[in-house]
Amino acid sequence: MAERALFIRRRPAASSTGVIERIPKWLNLVPMVVQWVWLGLRYRSLTLPSAANPAITAGGLVGDTKSEYFAAMGPHARSRVAPFALFTAAGTRSMPQALAAMADAGLAFPVVAKPDLGWCGFGVRRLDDDAALADYLARYPAGEALMLQRYLDEPGEAGLFYVRRPGEPRGQLLGILLRHYPQVIGDGLHSVGELVAHDPRLQRALAHPREHQCAFDPAHVPAAGEVVRLSLIGSTRVGGRYEDGSTLATDALLTAVEAVAHDMPRFHVGRFDVRFATVADLREGRFTIMEVNGAGSEAVHAWDPRYSVRQAYAMVFAKQRVLFELGAANRRRGFRPVGALALVRHHLRQQRLIRRYPPSN
Repeated sequence: MAERALFIRRRPAASSTGVIERIPKWLNLVPMVVQWVWLGLRYRSLTLPSAANPAITAGGLVGDTKSEYFAAMGPHARSRVAPFALFTAAGTRSMPQALAAMADAGLAFPVVAKPDLGWCGFGVRRLDDDAALADYLARYPAGEALMLQRYLDEPGEAGLFYVRRPGEPRGQLLGILLRHYPQVIGDGLHSVGELVAHDPRLQRALAHPREHQCAFDPAHVPAAGEVVRLSLIGSTRVGGRYEDGSTLATDALLTAVEAVAHDMPRFHVGRFDVRFATVADLREGRFTIMEVNGAGSEAVHAWDPRYSVRQAYAMVFAKQRVLFELGAANRRRGFRPVGALALVRHHLRQQRLIRRYPPSN
């Protein structure tokens, strides 16, 4: 799909793929696990961050659904969310129910289908018509909740990482993630497939067809300057790029996020994933919320390719410290963290479902 280029003034990256992204995933996790265990021993609970958001399943560490954040919202927060419909899928037999839910929510195609219990963009798919919806329903796990949401065509996407300590009236933005979708810019000579083949990052979009299907025509030769977006989602697993946009933080933006967070009971930490039209709009607090993630939100602005391994881990470690501090504060207020076995059960169920979701696009 061809789209407008996102007009964020980008600072040049040191390389197409950052050092931290080239480290194997399992090796990336080792320092995080070591710090987590150390913090768990210090605070006498390895699951303490699950008390960071007492009103959300496991605090949003794992097992939380998209809809429970929306259900907890008051009228102001709900007004900032892109319209959505939620129903339990039952294969193609749920087609009438899906269309009725869309009508009730004022939705029309295109819509974005996303698993209510999701992770990292798995199963997130743009649907343009009845046939696409029927195909998605046929492949979606029966008996599981499914969300259909208005497709937002604003060119900018950001993750606003927010924290407010219990008892304090005002929070802060710990980080701002700017997501850059995988895309190629035509030169009038080479096909999309050829342009992708020359970029190691973009090749990820083709690496796992069971998990992600590209909607572009590899033989298409885009005109000079034409932008061809390769994916609906901006995850690095499909070739997206993360940029630290913390310099875009303003009082107006924090005030807008604060108004939403305060309209969610006992919400203390998480990431608001939003779409926006221009950087000026974002800085003024004009955005639309796609979804909210809780304590399990990754500090993915740390994966900006410009950052060294030391800089990236410093941000991740700071975020994990905050989670334990929030959990400890809420424990003193009478909220208990979930047990380790419960966390494991949530994780295993989530992983089982991810393997059954239709591919993203």
